[in-house]
Amino acid sequence: MSKLQHLQARKERLEDELRHVEKQVYDLETSYLNDSSQHGNVLKGFEGFLAPTKTNSLKKSRNFKTEDRLFSLSSTSSPAAAELTSQADMKEGSKHNKGHFGGIKSSGGGAGRPRREAD
Repeated sequence: MSKLQHLQARKERLEDELRHVEKQVYDLETSYLNDSSQHGNVLKGFEGFLAPTKTNSLKKSRNFKTEDRLFSLSSTSSPAAAELTSQADMKEGSKHNKGHFGGIKSSGGGAGRPRREAD
């Protein structure tokens, strides 16, 4: 086996190991964010423990967003980074479909009134 082949094989093993570790971090982070949603966590705070009654804290179930994944998002090749990129692409695509309605511009104009485009 040549040195180049050896290095390529090592690179592939390291990339597989990185994907495995990133998946573990993603899964553990998901578990933590789900388990701590009732009372709070280090990212959102612990106001669930400060709730005046138990019923209020139990009713207040928090859903977490991809942006809440502090550890997963620290790597650009993690599953969370891919999720965030696809969400941004979807938002960007929807922006191109909005904005102009039959000659009336929806942005600007103040006081919630659209501005007419110049002909």
